[in-house]
Amino acid sequence: MTRKRKQLNCFQERQKYKNTARDRLHAFWDVFGKEDKVLVIINADPDALAFALAVKKLLRYRVTSVTIAHPNEIRRLNNVAMVERLKIPLVRLQEIKTNDFSKKVMVDSQPDHLPSFENIKIDAIIDHHPVSGDWDAEFIDIRPEYGATSTMAVEYLRAAGMKPSVALATALFYGIKVDTQDFEQKSLLADGIAFRYLFNIANRDLVRKFELTDLRRSELRYFNIALSELKYSKRRYYSHVGRVRSPDVLVIVADFLNHVGEIDWVFVSGIHGEKLVVIFRCDGYRKSAGKLASRIFGSLGSAGGHKGSARAEVPLKNLDLGDREFTSDVLKRLIMRHM
Repeated sequence: MTRKRKQLNCFQERQKYKNTARDRLHAFWDVFGKEDKVLVIINADPDALAFALAVKKLLRYRVTSVTIAHPNEIRRLNNVAMVERLKIPLVRLQEIKTNDFSKKVMVDSQPDHLPSFENIKIDAIIDHHPVSGDWDAEFIDIRPEYGATSTMAVEYLRAAGMKPSVALATALFYGIKVDTQDFEQKSLLADGIAFRYLFNIANRDLVRKFELTDLRRSELRYFNIALSELKYSKRRYYSHVGRVRSPDVLVIVADFLNHVGEIDWVFVSGIHGEKLVVIFRCDGYRKSAGKLASRIFGSLGSAGGHKGSARAEVPLKNLDLGDREFTSDVLKRLIMRHM
């Protein structure tokens, strides 16, 4: 028997007693006592932030305090908007002493997901990613078949007879939307049931604001550059934006151009640090953006993706441009060579 199979069998053995939502809830509650100071550790994204808020509600009046900590800098503007508008209380993991907390909970992650997690003794793990180890935790609830941990949070709350506040419901609603990609990614009936339950509680206008908040005012200039550099040929758009503060802006520009009905392919590139980043978009029907990205840039850097969307990142030194600048015309010639 392989080590991974042994780990999975051991994990499943410890899961047996948690058959229903109520069983899981009480097994989770049994980990904590009134005197406990609890640290909830997350890699901050919408799904993790939402569940961390749910843990605060689930443990209210059951422990002394609950603190949410994250190691990563929150840069995506959607996530910044979520934290600011829902007033989610957060601290940086690097700025606290984990030994000051008697119990640690990890949600939407597992101890091997980040180096900063590895030396922390975790008492409870709740996640929806594939099982990646045999963790020495008192409580483990890992359900890889679920589309979002926010769905699991709804089940815990309902088992506890706790109706989420508007802020918590909004966070959970958004967490499910993001991790299931509006149910275009893997999901279960349970995800749909949780989503429907939250539908009339969450502030959906606020969720829409989170989804739309992905640009700074200073980044509007990239649209001007992208449109002025735009090249058209055979129902394809090509645009090189130049140096960008974040590759995320290239994704936003590419998605914007992909709205044009007569266009079959969109290619948007830019330079971030010492890399050329190229974003691919198509309708995914009898086409594969991922395969095209790999064919063009796979030998030069990292490249790949899905049928309708893909990305390539290539060190500039691998492009052999000499003293020439990368332009929309260069992008066009490079891609047409492989179409």
